[in-house]
Amino acid sequence: MGLLKTLAIILFFYYAFKFFARLFAPYLVKKAADSMQRRAEQFQQRETTSVREGETVIDKKPTKENTSNSNVGEYVDFEEID
Repeated sequence: MGLLKTLAIILFFYYAFKFFARLFAPYLVKKAADSMQRRAEQFQQRETTSVREGETVIDKKPTKENTSNSNVGEYVDFEEID
């Protein structure tokens, strides 16, 4: 008897979830799409107002990494002999 009751409860919740998902899913998807569109518009507006056309923007000064390491060894110039 307990097994049938458990199966009935599981089936009830399964079908209730399916019913409510079909009922509320379009509303939730539309709300999420509107939210993403609003964020994209805000991002686009912020990008277009911060940089004018033809203006170059450099975010950070590049670090100088061209220092040579004196521990790499000695350079030997050689000539190829035939």
